[in-house]
Amino acid sequence: MDATSFFNIILRLTIWFLLTADLSPANVIIGVSIALLLPRSKTSLGALKDWLRVLWKILVAIPQAYIEAIQIMLRPHNEEVLVCPSVKPQRTPGLIFLDIFLITFTPKTIVLRYHEGGWYEVHEVRRSRKRSRKR
Repeated sequence: MDATSFFNIILRLTIWFLLTADLSPANVIIGVSIALLLPRSKTSLGALKDWLRVLWKILVAIPQAYIEAIQIMLRPHNEEVLVCPSVKPQRTPGLIFLDIFLITFTPKTIVLRYHEGGWYEVHEVRRSRKRSRKR
């Protein structure tokens, strides 16, 4: 079993445990069984590097989420914008899921839709820019 397959199984187990909220021995056995029985695709070294980059981004996103939450509480964010960032080419479904999770994890952004054409539709909350007065 290569590292990418290991990361895929860990991702599946994490999702299972988050959905069930149960760490009993029976649920762990069911979760491991489901994670191993779900179909897998061939992986490459590039996919492993992508996984490691995404895992690093997850670690960075945790303090960023707290910082954004404090910013929203202290200063008003009245401007709403729809942005459409592109998906990196050759992303596996697991990495696309983690990208969506990362975008949605922070309080200022949420993914509204994933388009098969290779981009996300993201709703962002921003601070409104002060307009300069002309005299």
